[in-house]
Amino acid sequence: MAAGESGTVDTGRVRQMWHLLEPLHAVVYYAPEAFEEAAALGFKTDERWPSYFAWRAAPLGTAGTERVASAFYSFSPRMVGEYVPAAWRTAAPDAVLDARLRGVDRGYRALFGDRVEGPEFAEAAHLARRAAGSANTAGRPLAAANAALPWPEQPHLALWHAATVLREHRGDGHLAALLVAGLDPAEALVSFAGVGAASARTFTSRGWSADEWSAAAERLVARGLLSPDGTATEAGRALRDEVEGRTDELAAAPWRALGDEAVARLADVLGPLWVEVLGSGLLPSETTLGIGKV
Repeated sequence: MAAGESGTVDTGRVRQMWHLLEPLHAVVYYAPEAFEEAAALGFKTDERWPSYFAWRAAPLGTAGTERVASAFYSFSPRMVGEYVPAAWRTAAPDAVLDARLRGVDRGYRALFGDRVEGPEFAEAAHLARRAAGSANTAGRPLAAANAALPWPEQPHLALWHAATVLREHRGDGHLAALLVAGLDPAEALVSFAGVGAASARTFTSRGWSADEWSAAAERLVARGLLSPDGTATEAGRALRDEVEGRTDELAAAPWRALGDEAVARLADVLGPLWVEVLGSGLLPSETTLGIGKV
């Protein structure tokens, strides 16, 4: 830790950094340029899921349905099975990873223009890479798989890669928090909808049937975590608060290693980029992540 860096970053700041970095990562799932790269590989692009599963699962190699469903957790295994391992018959993971970076490069250039060559991206990439490089990936399969990939040389791509390692590091920790809370994949979504993180309709994108959703809700009602109308009880809200708090704590180590002054500087640099991505209209206004609502 460098001189002047106290390592006292609190969990509120940890969550803020996730909020700032997540849109920069998510460009790969929504940018027209990324869809074009996916189409060039042979993936269907009339919906986003073929490329989503390919882009996100490729660091795991030729992983099958069970492994990807385990790592992604909240998706119905049946839905995962529609896209994996078929993705690797369309394009090998290494080809997908190369196309993924090309899609991010083109998407970022469309969003930010020549600024990707400028000092703000260089500084943000430097600081974010320092944080990502200190992330302990033991027991975190998606974070470990991305961290093992070569670092891109161009600053804007290094920033995206750092954002990806850090968001998957947080995501892997979130799954651990859900397991400790005793929430299975469907229950995780139903309970999150119960606290208003997003509409139940948004959560249907994860592929669970109406019967599976209802069965998960019944289990949560029996535990006293959900009311029959689908809203969380006081106990349910407390459990979700506990899950989110534990997720923040499990995601804190890279930011504490970076230090509070450097984290604050990175937040300042990322702020305008965050505004531009959100203002572009590229990303959906509501997602299953509950950003800004939990």
